[in-house]
Amino acid sequence: MITYIERAALHEEKYNNCITNSLQSKVYAYSWYLDIVADNWSVLVLDDYAAVMPICWRKKNFIKYVYPPFWLLELGVFSIDNTVNVEQFYKLLFTKFRFVESKLNTANPIKIEASYLVEKQVQVLPLNSNYDTIFSGFRKDRKKDLKKATKVGLSAKWNDDPKKIIQLFRDNVGKRTPFITDRDYDNLSKLITICIEKEVGEVLSIYNEQHQLVASGFFLKHKNTITILVSSTDFNFRKNGENTFLINTAIQKYHNDFELFNFGGSSMKSIAEYFLSFGAKTLNYQEIKYNQLPAFVKLFKR
Repeated sequence: MITYIERAALHEEKYNNCITNSLQSKVYAYSWYLDIVADNWSVLVLDDYAAVMPICWRKKNFIKYVYPPFWLLELGVFSIDNTVNVEQFYKLLFTKFRFVESKLNTANPIKIEASYLVEKQVQVLPLNSNYDTIFSGFRKDRKKDLKKATKVGLSAKWNDDPKKIIQLFRDNVGKRTPFITDRDYDNLSKLITICIEKEVGEVLSIYNEQHQLVASGFFLKHKNTITILVSSTDFNFRKNGENTFLINTAIQKYHNDFELFNFGGSSMKSIAEYFLSFGAKTLNYQEIKYNQLPAFVKLFKR
């Protein structure tokens, strides 16, 4: 039996144990992570936490709706075994919310076709080889970028000040995504701080010879996977392989201790092609987009 449980009534230990031991385990689903990034969240719970589906929601004009918070790449159903029918979670979800926009995860089975399920992609690079073998899979343009980076003297700095990556992101990527609010950036700052304290996240910054910050990324560590949660280059410095140098530096560090490098995902062709040029492959997952609001109710905007 599946039960809808509000955050305040959640058995936090059982919930987090389910996330840790689940086949789909993701750091984004832990209670502490959701407490930071989501305005509100509840959970659909199967039996005694044999499987869970966290739900992030807001309320507008007295209507509760499910939305995808920033800094949260995957959610969906998390189960201890692979016999769980994920469709039963969706059916209950739609009785609670008439508007749902929520990402599932790459380990949720894609077995059904439905109008409310949208195909998405994420790019990942297997790290189960030595670095030379991984590097041999880079395309020519990535290798060319790294030669440029070496010639201009780019340097890497781990454990840099998190404020720097957030400001770099705001000044560059953020200007192209103005719907990211100050509150979202505050959440990101809290998230990075907590992840560093829990030793599940690291900041990497790239500087040029003039000691200018030209690229930076925040990497999440969970089980066998490294994930780029957020990254940016300085758009004024993009001709010497700054972002390629950033990613390659991370691959060099992590390839001995992790099995998979997750680029954070993009269904945009140009960005996906860039990630694939590191020798990555594509994984598919689904996103729920469900709207049964009355016709006179406008679609929600961020």
